[in-house]
Amino acid sequence: MRLSKIKLAGFKSFVDPTTITFPSSLVGVVGPNGCGKSNVIDAVRWVMGESSASRLRGDSITDVIFNGSSARKPIGTASVELLFDNSETTLEGQYAKYAEIAIRREVSREGISTYFLNGTRCRRKDITGVFLGTGLGPRSYSIIEQGMISRVIESKPEEMRVFIEEAAGISKYKERRRETSNRIKHTKENLARLYDVLEEVEKQIKHLDRQAKTAERYGRYKEEERRTAAELLALRTHDLDDKATEADRRLAERRTRLEEQVASQRKLEAGIEDARTRQTERTDLFNIVQGRFYKVGSEIARLEQSIEHAKELRERQEKDLEQAIHGAREIVEHIDKDESEIAQLELTLNELVPGLEQAQQTEKASRESLEKADAALADWQQEWDEYTQRLNAAQQQRNIEQTRAEQIESRIQSYTERRKKLDNARTDADQEQLKKRFDDLTAKEQRKRQARDEFDRHLADIGEKIRKLREQDVKLTKLVDERRAVLLAAQGKYASLEALQKAALGEGDEGVQGWLEHEGIDGDQRVAKRLDVAEGWERAVETVLGDYLQAVCVDDLDPLTSSIANLKSGNVTVLLQGNAASPGTDNDAMLLAKVGSAPASIAGMLAHVKTAATLNEALEIRNSLGDGESVVTADGVWLGRSWLRVSRDKDAKSGVLSREHDMRRLKNEEREFRARFESSRKLLNDGRMRLTQLEERRETMQSDAAALLEEYSGIKSALESSRYQMDQANAREAAIAEESNEVENEKISAEEQLRESERLVEQAGSSLEELDAMRSTLETRRTELRAELDRVRAQAHEDRQIVQDITIQFESRRSSKESAAQNLERMQSQLTQFQSREREIREQLELSQAPLAENKKVLEEQLNKRVFVEQELGSARKLVEGVENELRELDQSRMQIEQKVEAARAEVSEAEMGLQELRVRREGFAEQLAQTDFELEPLIEEMAEGATIESWEDKLEKVRRRIDRLGPINLAAIDEFKEQSERKEYLDAQLADLTDALATLEAAIRKIDRETRSRFRDTFEDINTGFKRIFPKLFGGGHAYLELTGEDLLSAGVTVMARPPGKRNSTIHLLSGGEKALTAVALVFAIFELNPAPFCLLDEVDAPLDDANVGRFCDIVKEMSEKVQFVFITHNKGTMEMARQLTGVTMQEPGVSRLVSVDLDEAVKMAAS
Repeated sequence: MRLSKIKLAGFKSFVDPTTITFPSSLVGVVGPNGCGKSNVIDAVRWVMGESSASRLRGDSITDVIFNGSSARKPIGTASVELLFDNSETTLEGQYAKYAEIAIRREVSREGISTYFLNGTRCRRKDITGVFLGTGLGPRSYSIIEQGMISRVIESKPEEMRVFIEEAAGISKYKERRRETSNRIKHTKENLARLYDVLEEVEKQIKHLDRQAKTAERYGRYKEEERRTAAELLALRTHDLDDKATEADRRLAERRTRLEEQVASQRKLEAGIEDARTRQTERTDLFNIVQGRFYKVGSEIARLEQSIEHAKELRERQEKDLEQAIHGAREIVEHIDKDESEIAQLELTLNELVPGLEQAQQTEKASRESLEKADAALADWQQEWDEYTQRLNAAQQQRNIEQTRAEQIESRIQSYTERRKKLDNARTDADQEQLKKRFDDLTAKEQRKRQARDEFDRHLADIGEKIRKLREQDVKLTKLVDERRAVLLAAQGKYASLEALQKAALGEGDEGVQGWLEHEGIDGDQRVAKRLDVAEGWERAVETVLGDYLQAVCVDDLDPLTSSIANLKSGNVTVLLQGNAASPGTDNDAMLLAKVGSAPASIAGMLAHVKTAATLNEALEIRNSLGDGESVVTADGVWLGRSWLRVSRDKDAKSGVLSREHDMRRLKNEEREFRARFESSRKLLNDGRMRLTQLEERRETMQSDAAALLEEYSGIKSALESSRYQMDQANAREAAIAEESNEVENEKISAEEQLRESERLVEQAGSSLEELDAMRSTLETRRTELRAELDRVRAQAHEDRQIVQDITIQFESRRSSKESAAQNLERMQSQLTQFQSREREIREQLELSQAPLAENKKVLEEQLNKRVFVEQELGSARKLVEGVENELRELDQSRMQIEQKVEAARAEVSEAEMGLQELRVRREGFAEQLAQTDFELEPLIEEMAEGATIESWEDKLEKVRRRIDRLGPINLAAIDEFKEQSERKEYLDAQLADLTDALATLEAAIRKIDRETRSRFRDTFEDINTGFKRIFPKLFGGGHAYLELTGEDLLSAGVTVMARPPGKRNSTIHLLSGGEKALTAVALVFAIFELNPAPFCLLDEVDAPLDDANVGRFCDIVKEMSEKVQFVFITHNKGTMEMARQLTGVTMQEPGVSRLVSVDLDEAVKMAAS
């Protein structure tokens, strides 16, 4: 396989469609610098899948599109197509059968790339897959661009290994190994999860096994418990039945005793009622006598109280008189005593007055002396306070100024340091670098914004197209649905008519239809389907032909005669097709004229039937009918000379011809409807396909736009950050200058403040020295004043104590005199009151003497009256007491009988309650027994005769204890154990499958590793051998070799060791540029010898070589051109001479590349001729 053509359109400087042909294995591309030669290399790498814009010498993938020049506008797309000649079937696999392979890539301004392989759209992965293992690729060793020679020879060992692997063709093995490794990883993850699940399932199975066995024992114990409980219930029920019978007997006896007691109670209650009536009468009489007795007693009590009150009043008055006389006598004695005491107190007070006045004068003088001493001490204290205040002020001022001076010195120091920092910050600020970065980002942001706007415009256009297509899709969908509905309606109607027609023509008879199929004539037409009847005459033809309409038209009757016996059931008519008659060939009055395409036999039948428009016209024609002739009307009335036939059936066989006519019409309509439906559906599908393509394109564009927007956002953010940094730098520069001035001014001000503070500190020191001299004088004066004050204060205290003592004595005597005077005045007032009271009491005693005698007389009369009433009251009381005694005895008897009745009732109630309790318990036991699904009688019969409730309770308790010992029961454990066991079997099978799969994958990995090691080892040795052989050729001596950097052939890197003739370089980096280029060429050609790529592109590889080395280089290229096609770009004449065809690239128009090709072999021939 070799490269035959490159077609470029809109790619970089190749704006016009350009085709570069490569007819030979040595093609040179020449031209001046900047004319676009390297764009050819970029085009090849780009179409083979290069996705990095920087490797294509651009900022974005859209930079490969022609961006305009001074004379041309930018274009919207770029396209490059490579055509390969595969006549020698270099490629393997599905493309081996193609003699030519075309690979094309297109890109639009939206950044959307489209790949085509042999004209079919494909993926980038498909393109790279075609060349996998061939040595071709966007970054393979077969394409050597400018500067790549030095990069190849200076590559890291790991990067150098990639070239060897590509030459060895093991890149596909690495891809398979990666996929296999991923599968192994996933398989191991699945195995780990499966082991975890299995471990958990095994734990569950062990646990469920124990639970299942326990559940089985629980089931057996539970069944035994249920049986024992039912038997116990049966025993208890039977026992309760016996107890209930005994309780019924006791209840009857108690009820009989209760009735006897109730009869005695009622008899006694009648006697009590009679006694209560007598009691009421005698009680009323007693109450009347008692009322009179109480009245007399009340009057007597009133009189006695009146007399007693009068006596008590007189005694009290006499006693009050004695008290008044005695009180007056005592008051007179007190008055005499108080008068003598007052005279004695006046004498004592007169003696105390002179001493008190003298003591008060002495105390006043002492107080004045004390006030003078206090004033002198206060004056000293004021002077001392003034001294202290001046001292404190001086000390405070000195301390403040000292502190202030220290602070000012600290501020001056900080100002100095701050000024240094500001100077350093001003020095560190790099405005030029920030401005340069801002300008770069501004340019990038503008380019990205333009690209974004272009994306937005294209997306808006596509969105508008999608909107219009969607509106069109809605309309077309509606149209398709309408036409589908019309088509389905027509098909349904046709199917209904077809089914009726088949029934009418007898095609539903299975026997006849089977015979027709056996004879091979089931596809022949029926008569009804062949006839073409004039409109309006269908009923007439149906009436005349009748069952002949079902007849089958055949070409020959003889073959059918031998198989008539095979027709077991049904009716069938077979006619020869003959020559069909056309309407209008005979007499127009005959029915045959109304029918076309009729078989000959049918035409013969219709040729003797005349037609009439109406029945009357037919009747007129009937008289002129000949032998064998008849007449029929359009509505189906058929007349002969001696007969009449009318068909008015409404069954399926009627209307066959009209139905056939409708079917033909519907068939035509169906074809028309189907054509319209298919047309509209095709339009709909085309629109939807276009809509899908546009939506896919929009999605791709949106994805690219999102990536562009993200990139734009990053640049925008960086631009804003740069702008902010510039603004900050400018602001900081201004702030630094302003702050420097402020710092300098503040420093000068602080120095002035420091000098002022130092002056004030010296002044405060002088004031403190003067105040120290004043302090001793003030302290001596304070001592003298305090001694004088103590003496005067003691004398004043002594004089004040004497005055207080005399004053107390004087005030005491004066208070006693005033108290005695007040007592004397009060006694005189009381004496007057006692004398007045004595006179009032004497007057009252004289007035109370007369009423007392009258009351005593009335009292005597009332006492006599009460004696008589008392006798009557005693008689009435005896009568009442007799009745009450009788009634009391009856009540006692009643209480006794009531107690007996209540006791009897209690016994009856107790018996009823006991019986009810037994019945309730019996019902409860019966209900419990019914819940156990056992019956009472069979259980009683099955139990042993000696069964007791106590023994069965013990038996039931033992069963329940066994159940309790089982602990918690999982009744679902049996089913769960079965499910988990089945799950474990399934998981074991899965585990075995995964283990086998893992073993298979690991074996595949080992096989791939063995193959990779083997291929890499062989390839490395072959390339190393070739490299050792080619290197001396290119250098004219010296030696070079390849060396592995590790032991493992799967990961070991590759280094190049080269020593040109006469040199002992320790490393490849010490070689000159030309030596590096020759060494790289030797290595590349060694690779090409082993695994020659279909072609090799060399971009100015010979640039660093001198003429001698260029000659050797050309010799090697010529030798290699037997196996590899070389396309080289060069400025070297020696290299140009090597080429068999030269393709010149010029740029006559600014920014636009053009080709000029020369076939040197043809030129030599022309020159020779």
